[in-house]
Amino acid sequence: MVERIPGTGAPGAARPAGRAPAQGPSFREVLEHVRREELKISAHAQRRLAERQITLTADDLARLERAVTLAEARGGRSSLLIYGNLALVASVPHRTVVTAVAGAEAGERVFTNIDSAVIVPK
Repeated sequence: MVERIPGTGAPGAARPAGRAPAQGPSFREVLEHVRREELKISAHAQRRLAERQITLTADDLARLERAVTLAEARGGRSSLLIYGNLALVASVPHRTVVTAVAGAEAGERVFTNIDSAVIVPK
């Protein structure tokens, strides 16, 4: 015997009388929530920034958040963010900066396991 589970059916199938469609956030609302999510800085990246005596202002963080959102829109998952003389690697899906390299150190570095790069205007 096959037992039918209520509420499942082919897409576009008629709903039983008296049942309202499931209510929840729209795709647009979910997308906007993701975009509003703050950029996080990992403990490792925080140590790197502190060692180099680099402080990111609210404006700096807003610019970096915008860069991560751009990388996300293009399908990036691990992105190199070039911000002045600072190079940061960010996990785009987690919206987290995972490491930071500054100044002369960035000159001879090879960044691997990235799929995108964003030049962030100062």
